[in-house]
Amino acid sequence: MTNQHPDMSPSSNQRLHGEYKVPGGKLVVADLTVTDGQLAGVSISGDFFLEPDEALLDINRALTGLPESTSAADLAAAVTAALPADAALFGFSPEAVAVTVRRALAKATSWADHHWNIIGPAVLPTEINVALDEVLTEEVGAGRRNPTLRFWDWEEPSVVIGSFQSVRNEVDPHGVSKHGIKVVRRISGGGAMFMEAGNCITYSLYLPQTLVDGLSFADSYPFLDAWVMAALEKLGITAFYVPLNDIATDQGKIGGAAQKRLANGGMLHHVTMSYDIDADKMVEVLRIGKEKLSDKGTRSARKRVDPLRRQTGLARTEIIAAMMDVFTERYGATPSALTVGELAAARERVATKFGREEWLRRVP
Repeated sequence: MTNQHPDMSPSSNQRLHGEYKVPGGKLVVADLTVTDGQLAGVSISGDFFLEPDEALLDINRALTGLPESTSAADLAAAVTAALPADAALFGFSPEAVAVTVRRALAKATSWADHHWNIIGPAVLPTEINVALDEVLTEEVGAGRRNPTLRFWDWEEPSVVIGSFQSVRNEVDPHGVSKHGIKVVRRISGGGAMFMEAGNCITYSLYLPQTLVDGLSFADSYPFLDAWVMAALEKLGITAFYVPLNDIATDQGKIGGAAQKRLANGGMLHHVTMSYDIDADKMVEVLRIGKEKLSDKGTRSARKRVDPLRRQTGLARTEIIAAMMDVFTERYGATPSALTVGELAAARERVATKFGREEWLRRVP
């Protein structure tokens, strides 16, 4: 299902080539061969800036002779150790060099190495949406589905809490009862999402972990959402990441992201952005304490979120369409749909996991 690199055996001495564009930075290129299982003839190049000039030779020498199985972290460490104390790197980093080398070795992939699918929004119960995140991440990891972008839709008002959050600490039972809120726990970490029908834009990206090979957790967030930032820019919104996982503009927070990496190599990257959130209702449903707000520069949870509707003046459907268009243009994505088997598997997961009190209250 996924486009793979051609076989490059260590004995072939075939010249290998990898490229990596640092988000917000420069292009890094690696050319090398593999001889007897070791990196040989390593040449790093690109449009980055490096001082002193001789440091480039230090980088090449540090990489030459390393086993082709060297991890991204160890490649970056070798580069760092070889750089002179006065070295200055602009537009790239030892970690970027490591990603580029791993791509040349076909141990890391780029967006263009995969055939991407995109699934538009369809109304489903929140529990099914959460279960599909697990099912589809597994399917991509197992190679049974192409890497996929899926937009959520739902009808019932819901709160989706992070995998490690405490139900009693995050959700106010009186607000939940008053407003008829469905509470569900997802597989990814991060904070609680307050979701009424039509008040959020939520999407899930299912991908192989090779796409983020060599990237830190912090760097993987903006890397995987570069396309949505470009879509928002087209709509007149300049958005940026506030580490680790908040998405904001100069007018306030607009959303947040969460991730989960599975043992079979699949990865989930999940984002919810506020479109027309009822902040008064949100603070009745969620327990948003002073500690949560202490580093946000605001005293009120109502002021933390600044919906996309107010910032764009556009319908929710128009914003989602713009996001889908940019993703399609950038990555050549083709339309897809949930299969009968995937939906059946999600319903089974609801019955055995996501719809059960044991899962919801696994952190009481």
